Amino acid sequence: MRAADLTPGMLLRGYARGIFPMAERRDADEVFWVDPRRRAVVPLEGFHASRSLRRRIRTAPWQIEADRDFAAVVAACADREETWISPAIAAAYGALHAAGFAHSLEVREGSELIGGVYGVALGAAFFAESMFSRRTDASKVALAHLIHRLRSRGFRLFDVQFQTPHLASLGAVEISRGEYLRRLAEALEARADFGPPGPGAQPSEVLHAISQTS
Repeated sequence: MRAADLTPGMLLRGYARGIFPMAERRDADEVFWVDPRRRAVVPLEGFHASRSLRRRIRTAPWQIEADRDFAAVVAACADREETWISPAIAAAYGALHAAGFAHSLEVREGSELIGGVYGVALGAAFFAESMFSRRTDASKVALAHLIHRLRSRGFRLFDVQFQTPHLASLGAVEISRGEYLRRLAEALEARADFGPPGPGAQPSEVLHAISQTS
């Protein structure tokens, strides 16, 4: 289908069915819907944080915020040699953010955006779309803060789409399409709240939360 035809309603219907859109490349005019046979999820009670990551969370002079600049996070995620985030896809998720369903978690060093993650919240499911890092561990710190936010606000499913060694090191596991759809249906029946824009949790809160999962 044409990327320009993506609407917030179409995106939400796709996520509710367990599928998500991608483009072949940055300048592609078309998008296709992806329905993986195996799906990667991060159990909200099973996030793995290494000693070095815990130290980074505790000592890095970074500020964590939610939804301060969603468009900048999407643009940073697309700022790589090869990307599936076309301008039309970025615009579609921008519209979904304006409608209150897409969110970002941002890591800043002073005024500079150095890491972050964005995704879609529907029911009690959160679907991570992409993340980026411009400092060592910045994306991992963003994920740790995101895990804390999702756990504390009633989410039940954290979907990260495809398994990678990086995600596996943080606790992601692969499940079958059937098992994923079962968990998705349960999450969509529940309600959760991503919360308002603004500063994230204190490092001590995040460390306490992930110490109960690792």
